[in-house]
Amino acid sequence: MKNRTSSSDFILLGLLINPRTTGIVFVVIFAIFVVAVTANMVMIFLIQVDSRLHTPMYFLLSQLSIMDTLFICTTVPKLLVDMVSKEKTISFAACGIQIFLYLTMIGSEFFLLGLMAYDRYVAVCNPLRYPALMNRKVCLLLAAGAWFGGSLDGFLLTPITMNVPYCGSRSIDHFFCEIPAVLRLACADTSLYETLMYICCVLMLLIPISIISTSYSLILLTVHHMRSSEGRKKAFATCSSHLTVVSIFYGAAFYTYVLPQAFHTPEQDKVVSAFYTIVTPMLNPLIYSLRNKDVMGAFKKILAQCLSARKVSTSDG
Repeated sequence: MKNRTSSSDFILLGLLINPRTTGIVFVVIFAIFVVAVTANMVMIFLIQVDSRLHTPMYFLLSQLSIMDTLFICTTVPKLLVDMVSKEKTISFAACGIQIFLYLTMIGSEFFLLGLMAYDRYVAVCNPLRYPALMNRKVCLLLAAGAWFGGSLDGFLLTPITMNVPYCGSRSIDHFFCEIPAVLRLACADTSLYETLMYICCVLMLLIPISIISTSYSLILLTVHHMRSSEGRKKAFATCSSHLTVVSIFYGAAFYTYVLPQAFHTPEQDKVVSAFYTIVTPMLNPLIYSLRNKDVMGAFKKILAQCLSARKVSTSDG
């Protein structure tokens, strides 16, 4: 892009909220942000300190919490600052960084959710071989693969997006630098790039969705042949949280990256983006903690230890 002076900065139009409701929306988004970061950090902490959670499933879950924390921190702090300031600009470099981090986090989460489905398949269908098939080395390789796959998406699409010529309006009709919104400002034909991006995103969705579909099809067959009702309940309880997260995340991603642009409007795009960049990172740890006895047990154990330590220190004082 030529002539990159201060005029190369973009302007984020934001959520376009009624000025009268800006304060309320700010408080709601800030509260969601605090809850999301806190819940994910608590999840990571519990998985690290409680030996009962030192299993492949919870290791992958800790990676999901790390991704969710970085994901929400990529967009929300800038959104909150823009809501209370007159300056709503974002530099060309900062926009590129935001695009890269956003693509890396969302891509990594795509792959990780697929790998978590594979983990559930091994646990339910091959319980005796589970420790061998999902040993620490395998878990580290799976996590590294998810991060690598996501960063590959970021490294591939970010440079292309930022090298498209933008010579018209600098106002992005969005609350962060999401590629479809940024490309609307291009003064060159981007149809070929948009087609390539569409194919890339479809492939990135199809690979983990194929793993998830195959894994859960085999899990359902295994559960169907189980004679023990207790075993069935345990299998469904193990998989239900993951399926809930998958449905929420992939549903929003399908709308944004697979549904043709003719079916999109800027207003709808912002609502869907707000859902999976702001709300989903908060929902994920809550879904896994509230519906998981092991996580709740670890939380109550740590809480009890903290309260007893506080009582001892108070009595000593």
